[in-house]
Amino acid sequence: MDLRNVLSIFGGAKLPPEQRQQLVKEVLLMTLARASSSDSHTHPAEVDTVQRVLKEVTGDDISTADIRVAAASEMFERAPLEKYLSSVASSLTTADRVTIAQSLARVIKSDVAVSPEEVDFFNEVAAALEITAAELSGLVS
Repeated sequence: MDLRNVLSIFGGAKLPPEQRQQLVKEVLLMTLARASSSDSHTHPAEVDTVQRVLKEVTGDDISTADIRVAAASEMFERAPLEKYLSSVASSLTTADRVTIAQSLARVIKSDVAVSPEEVDFFNEVAAALEITAAELSGLVS
């Protein structure tokens, strides 16, 4: 899976509504892949959880190699993940953004130990996606 839609929006393009589902897949992949290495220790349980979550949410099987490639993508040399997420947030529904954040929490907790770096990463992602505490807790939709 490439990240064409994310890069397109980051470059200033508008995405047709029918491509939103593909955008969700791309954002989920890039976010979860980066999470698997956010604390400089990629635990196999995190990669397994990324694969499982991607399958549950998107229906797609993603290989371990694809996850590692997405985590180390050259696009992150141009801008940090948070910049990409900020640029696409308005193209996603509240439900999409909450799903991404909840999926991220699953990945972070999958190796049992949650590091301060992972907490910071989660907070940065939630802020970039413009998720409120009420949305994240399910109080509003």
